[in-house]
Amino acid sequence: MNGRAATSGSVLNVSLCLCVALGLCGLPAMSAPEEPDAPDGVAADLPRETPSEKEARMAWWRESRFGMFIHWGLYASAARHEWVKRNERMDNDRYEQYFEHFDPDLYDPEEWARMAADAGMKYAVITAKHHEGFCLFDSEYTEYKATNTPCGKDLLREWVDAFRAEGMRIGFYYSLLDWHHPEYTIDRNHPIYETVDVDEVNSTRDMDIYRQYAKDQVRELLTNYGTIDIIWLDYSFPGGEHGKDRDDWDSINLLKMVRELQPNIIVNDRLDLLDVDGGWDFRSPEQFKPREWVTHDGERVPWETCQTFSGSWGYYRDEATWKSPKQLLTLLIETVSKGGNLLLNVGPTARGTFDDRAKNRLLSIEGWMDLHGRSIYGCTAAPEEFPAPDNTILTYNEELNRLYIHILDWPMGKLFVDGVKDKIAYAQLLHDASEVRIVPGHSNPVMTEKVSLETAILGLPMNKPDVEIPVIEVFLK
Repeated sequence: MNGRAATSGSVLNVSLCLCVALGLCGLPAMSAPEEPDAPDGVAADLPRETPSEKEARMAWWRESRFGMFIHWGLYASAARHEWVKRNERMDNDRYEQYFEHFDPDLYDPEEWARMAADAGMKYAVITAKHHEGFCLFDSEYTEYKATNTPCGKDLLREWVDAFRAEGMRIGFYYSLLDWHHPEYTIDRNHPIYETVDVDEVNSTRDMDIYRQYAKDQVRELLTNYGTIDIIWLDYSFPGGEHGKDRDDWDSINLLKMVRELQPNIIVNDRLDLLDVDGGWDFRSPEQFKPREWVTHDGERVPWETCQTFSGSWGYYRDEATWKSPKQLLTLLIETVSKGGNLLLNVGPTARGTFDDRAKNRLLSIEGWMDLHGRSIYGCTAAPEEFPAPDNTILTYNEELNRLYIHILDWPMGKLFVDGVKDKIAYAQLLHDASEVRIVPGHSNPVMTEKVSLETAILGLPMNKPDVEIPVIEVFLK
């Protein structure tokens, strides 16, 4: 991820993702390739599909709404941000100490998978390779991989097996950046950018070799681990001096290969192909909470916000800005209320464990999702005819025709819900299925506010139920 922004507190790289996911549900693959409209100079011979085919391909992903991101690599040993190599201007020799000592002896991917599934997450994406260039998998194209560290094994293989066993969908993150590869040209994000003559160093490097290396490794990931549901290719930074764009990655041909190897895969939007038909599947605002449904060219599109528990993607021992359980739940609910997915990140330690701060938050999410998952899975934005009452967030399940009212600030005995009085068949608190009755209004000589005939007044207990965010489930007629 674009971690430099996290260290300064600004919004992280909001370049967006291509996530096209199908996978194990037996949905049809994409149609035969046609020639889409594309900008001059772009040979966009990508597979084409109709809107309904894409809708079917991504159905499981939209239904899921909630996934786990995992950033894990050598930077966990430094324990001070996944961009530590860049932030501290380390060269390869200085960074080598983390490779030589990387030995996650407590790594238990089955436990990770259980915690993710128990928290209500339906899919997971892990950093097979991050910007540092280190591979969790046993790639035949590099020696810079987990099998050559003291741990001596393919960490990705065990992860895939464990998460599949929990019934979760599988995704790989692969960084287009590589701060270790000798042929990767120096750009403005590279750790040694400020310490060398960039043009002189780049004159001795061959980016064609790196482009082929990236394709070879992505081919390995999409060939050697069975069905892969999601791939994150991260990220382009076009424009300005020493940027990188679609031409640096050969994005069209890279994506074409991805689609051919895994026709049902969901791809993010960071290949610099937003203007190419079929060049991405979903938008991916990072560390950013959109105020409304994300659009592209004025049209609502699939989207997913990726967020951290704290201010770092990788394990950061001393980082203190951790979000509270209520903040995280509100983030999830609000994302779904705008038609999006939440991909929530954990940064495991160098010994291969989730630290206690992460575990405690996952447990708090688990407790809430066990009782309220129905207001998240398969839900989306509520119809405009149902305005949200004060201090609430609405989600809606079209298939069930149910409205979910998430109450952030517990009212004093009554909740006024406009526009639904004659549309409610039944209402209940979701955590215990106890009835919520529609109660009559009352006249009061000092009360000047008039209640609309279409406003339902829901009678609630004076004391807030013992759940973090109570939810009213409204069965609509």
